[in-house]
Amino acid sequence: MKNLKFTTLALMAGLMISFGNQAFAEVGYIDYQKVLENYPAAQQAIKEIDAKGLELQQYMVDKERQFKSLDTPLKKQNFEAQTMTEFNAKQEALYKLRNSKENQILTQVQNAAKAVMVAQHLDAVLSDQVIFVGGVDITDMVIQKLK
Repeated sequence: MKNLKFTTLALMAGLMISFGNQAFAEVGYIDYQKVLENYPAAQQAIKEIDAKGLELQQYMVDKERQFKSLDTPLKKQNFEAQTMTEFNAKQEALYKLRNSKENQILTQVQNAAKAVMVAQHLDAVLSDQVIFVGGVDITDMVIQKLK
């Protein structure tokens, strides 16, 4: 009977400590936009994507000039079909590049945020847009971790 009472008391104390710790949960938050603006790899990715976008625009300008020089409707129709196929392929490659770079940067930011979360003994890290009041701003720590 004494063992049962002792076990019950120990279990109750453990639950009280567990509930007490949850009441003091620490939540961190980051300003993702600020992280992107201060992360050199993200800035490089943006420049690369913008350059590919400009190449696609220049491609269409060049094709428009070529189209105007064609003299028969059949040549124009064939040219349009070929150009549309090439344009769609180039546009799809641009979308894939953008998605790849965005996922790569997001993964790197998440890994840095996880490392800061562990180092600061936080229970979670959220976006600053989700936090209304409270929390710990770890944006600068994440930026430092990424650099």
